Amino acid sequence: MKVKFVLTIFLTTIIFCSNIIGQSFNKVTPKTSIDSFIESKMIETGIVGIGASIIIDKKVVWTNGYGYSDKENKIPFTPSTIMNTASISKTFTGVCIMKAVEEGKVSLDEDINNYLPFKVINPNFPSEKITLRHLATHTSTITDRDPVYANSYSYEGRKPVPLGAFLKDYFTEDGKYYSKDNFLNAKPGTSRDYCNIGAGLAGFIIELRTGKTLNEYAKKHIFKPLKMRNTGWALNEIDISNHSKLYEKKGDSIVQTQLYEMTTYPDGGVRTSVDELSKFFISLLNEGKYKKTRILKSETVEEMTRFHHTEANKPDNVNIKKLNQGIFWATKLGATRIGHNGSDHGVRTFMLSDLKKEFAVIIFFNTELGENGEGIYFDIYEALYRYAKDIKAKQTTSR
Repeated sequence: MKVKFVLTIFLTTIIFCSNIIGQSFNKVTPKTSIDSFIESKMIETGIVGIGASIIIDKKVVWTNGYGYSDKENKIPFTPSTIMNTASISKTFTGVCIMKAVEEGKVSLDEDINNYLPFKVINPNFPSEKITLRHLATHTSTITDRDPVYANSYSYEGRKPVPLGAFLKDYFTEDGKYYSKDNFLNAKPGTSRDYCNIGAGLAGFIIELRTGKTLNEYAKKHIFKPLKMRNTGWALNEIDISNHSKLYEKKGDSIVQTQLYEMTTYPDGGVRTSVDELSKFFISLLNEGKYKKTRILKSETVEEMTRFHHTEANKPDNVNIKKLNQGIFWATKLGATRIGHNGSDHGVRTFMLSDLKKEFAVIIFFNTELGENGEGIYFDIYEALYRYAKDIKAKQTTSR
């Protein structure tokens, strides 16, 4: 009887530990140095929840979750937790653009006014066309004018203003949001200015040309083929019970913030998990293919991800040694990484690979720390990137 009792206590302890150590997916995993580092940074800053994956040679080799997706109810944040990805969403819009190119529905270099029911003209250069390539490389000279853009977010379950109506009001001279300040005083293609409304316009064009909403088009050509069953563009498309709560730092406190939706959803509206985003990222790193499933032709992915700027042909304000650009795809960290990051109310996200596409890291943070905390996110990203290299080195040594 005593032996059975001791065994029961031992097994109970194992089960308990498996639930609290890094969300280890029902197995006992010793805490590693990367676990300790991430957890110490969370304690230091108040970050509530983190999910992450490491991809080596186009395969997921490590995933983990830390902290909580719901702090009040002590629900763990795991790699399957759903969260809005902020500007990583632009890469989904980019793939939709390139799929429409494959289908012959759009051209990257056509005047967008040939696709639109209203005109988009930079009043400073009225004879110059704006193209999808300009929109997708942030060289359209369209700007995000505040407070118009900031006010396009919808909280407390309110539905956003329809994208087409918002864009018409922003770009037509009699529109309620129109201003010459919606454009730079620069010729399209000659200046880079990161623009969310431009991404919204690109997504709207795809909707017009395909006859499908962006979420329908993405579901057909991305989500369904990759079995991204918990991914969508709106709250009503995903399992809200598995959606992370969002948090932000106010003074010395971390407080919960409301979930929201956005009028210009093509620029930041995709909600997914680390697990499912990993499939999508691998497909882009692997010439359009994840395992046996292809979402784009290899030559299409090449055009999407190639560096568009050269010394002879680049925006005036771009140093290509520090920044280059594809179709909603860019270099980061001094042109040493490729992919996309995201930042929005209550979230910070990373989806980056080295230039050779050997090491990739995806991270979700459900806590906004503000400008003073920005370096912490990068510290954790860099630690995971180094850990990826360590994993690769051990794999090579063990062969």
